[in-house]
Amino acid sequence: MTPPGAESLLERALADAVDGIDDHDEITTRVLDGAYDQFCRMGIRRSTMEDVAKQAGVSRITVYRRFTTKEELVKQVVQREFRRYFDQFLIDIQHAETTADRVVIGFASALRAIRGNPLVGGMLTAEPDVLLPSMISDNGATLAAVQKFVAGQLRSEQRAGNISGNVDVELAAEMMARVSASFLVTPSRVVDLDDEVQVRAVARKFLVPMIEA
Repeated sequence: MTPPGAESLLERALADAVDGIDDHDEITTRVLDGAYDQFCRMGIRRSTMEDVAKQAGVSRITVYRRFTTKEELVKQVVQREFRRYFDQFLIDIQHAETTADRVVIGFASALRAIRGNPLVGGMLTAEPDVLLPSMISDNGATLAAVQKFVAGQLRSEQRAGNISGNVDVELAAEMMARVSASFLVTPSRVVDLDDEVQVRAVARKFLVPMIEA
């Protein structure tokens, strides 16, 4: 379990996305790229640090100098993918004309980006026991990071006068985050998550009313 005060992968990824931080040197980036390719091809459990070194074109010692354990390497690779998700999310909602549209597009974008990610989506499908424990056994840190991100977006809409001041944006963000997480963790037999039109319709029918006074 994540120690009290420790950051989850999503918390760090969100902070980096918002701040625009990318402080990896060339070799570290090569190692992360190599690890990403290796994990996508063979899965995390079947990949070794030596495999990552070969994929990155560096020595095994070089990998260990930057990441002392495989667990730390996996954490950094997954964190980078979540940061890319947050970056893309912010780009996607820029094209929406209304707050309701941003909620709909944001929800669909989140499911599509995470499920379609070769690494994160693949882990959710093929190696759920590798990723899920860190997401559900972290004392709520992962879900809290998503809630914080969504609440921030909704507060911006509220300050702009697009959402009534009577709306509890913190609670709305909590519910939206939990609905999204549920769809990602437990496949639905009712909603086809590969059907963009259906996913957006669900968001418009059930999520948008949360921000309407």
